[in-house]
Amino acid sequence: MIGRRHRLAAGPLLVLAAGLALPQPASAQVSSFLDGLFGRKEQPAPAPEPEPEPAPAAPAAAPKKPVAQAPKPAKPADKVAADKAAAAKAARAEPKTIDPKAVDPKAGAKVAAVGAPAAAAVAAEADDATVIAQANAYFNGMTTLTGSFVQIGPDGRRIGGKLTLAKPGRLRFDYDQPSPLEIVADGTSVAVKDRKLGTQDLYFISQTPLKFLLRDKIDLARDLSVTDVANDPGGLRIALEDRSTLGGTSKIQLFFDAEVKTLSQWRITDPQGYQTTVQLTNLQKGRPVEGNLFFINYGRAEDKAAERQIRAQ
Repeated sequence: MIGRRHRLAAGPLLVLAAGLALPQPASAQVSSFLDGLFGRKEQPAPAPEPEPEPAPAAPAAAPKKPVAQAPKPAKPADKVAADKAAAAKAARAEPKTIDPKAVDPKAGAKVAAVGAPAAAAVAAEADDATVIAQANAYFNGMTTLTGSFVQIGPDGRRIGGKLTLAKPGRLRFDYDQPSPLEIVADGTSVAVKDRKLGTQDLYFISQTPLKFLLRDKIDLARDLSVTDVANDPGGLRIALEDRSTLGGTSKIQLFFDAEVKTLSQWRITDPQGYQTTVQLTNLQKGRPVEGNLFFINYGRAEDKAAERQIRAQ
């Protein structure tokens, strides 16, 4: 039985219940993860930075006196004449080469316009677009995803669990003991359930920055803002920004293998600068999953009947 219920119509964000403030480290880590998803509940004002003191003016340097240079001795007349004759002979003997770009003014203009730095930038943009297209294909090519995760909070603590995904919009995090919490998304809402206290808290699914996992079809460059594509030692990294999450802009980093075939981890930095990392292992795509895993009881009569039926199975 759901011990405590919040209505979505009450506001854009429902405050986390007291169950998320349990003293256990595992529960604290889940709360930290939720902060990364939905933004911090309290946003302390940053302390004003002291204004930098003006730098002392440097003493004026004394003007340097010009150094007189001795005049170069003039060459003898016969030496000048010999040099001119040798230069003329060399000019007649040296074959002339014609630059084909000089003959074709269009080719020369094209090279001058593009140049080596511009050509390198064009190639880099093409490579970035290829990586983003591969990442889009990875996410759009999955219907289900199962595996294990290890969550690392801003304070460095770790907690593991199981991940189950069924697109579109259905997601489940089952945390290992001693945490009693689970996070379930049913395509409309995200519920944070405390199995020990029998409580749950609801959020709009649109408030989370996990669009790359939840949407049926995703275009990272269109639905988010791509800020960087980098080839890290362990694989490829795509940096994104999501300006539609609650509390401000969330920064997201997706880490793939070198061929963009497997998502190894993601990092979410909330609008207050707190970072949560989720490392993924044993991922399997396309495995059948039970739809009951993503059930949320909203307290309606039909929900209660459905929950009784699920428990009877």
